[in-house]
Amino acid sequence: MVVETASGAKTIDLKLGIDGKVSYATVDMGEPILTPAKIPVNVQAAKEAVDISLRTGRNMFKMTCVSMGNPHAVIYVDNVDSVPLELWGKEIETHPLFPDRVNVHFVQVISDGEVKMVTWERGSGMTLACGTGASAVCVAGVLSGKSGRSIIAHLPGGDLELSWNADDGHVFMTGPAVDVFTGEWPDDE
Repeated sequence: MVVETASGAKTIDLKLGIDGKVSYATVDMGEPILTPAKIPVNVQAAKEAVDISLRTGRNMFKMTCVSMGNPHAVIYVDNVDSVPLELWGKEIETHPLFPDRVNVHFVQVISDGEVKMVTWERGSGMTLACGTGASAVCVAGVLSGKSGRSIIAHLPGGDLELSWNADDGHVFMTGPAVDVFTGEWPDDE
């Protein structure tokens, strides 16, 4: 299946369960954008914005910035459960380094192939899950040497499997597909 999005067409591979319903979906999220001016993030970096310093008030962060069609700042912490997400998320989202604001992800590395993350989404606040954000976290982990090319990301809304393909540069995201709504479309008469 192909779905048209604001950042282009996304190909989705649907996996059927034993009941004949879709149980998992793998989305080709495309190639990450790593050039700072195209993310956009206003930093002086040659090719990529990796481990860039960011100061907000009394806090200093190291972040890696990635765009998956929208801008993301990935910050690694020792414990995501102790992150004051509403405070730090708001400060970073609207920081002058980000002309279009930014989605902010705090990530705790569990192992080379597993992370736990929380997200502050620009314009929305704290969210339970963010597919482009989890994809950006996969890429940022490789760029900063924090994790491998294939990871499981634990988000408050559930787990996602991510992989950044070394051959074509595409990020693939796999997650569960569940019914969240049922309805009927009215006939046009």
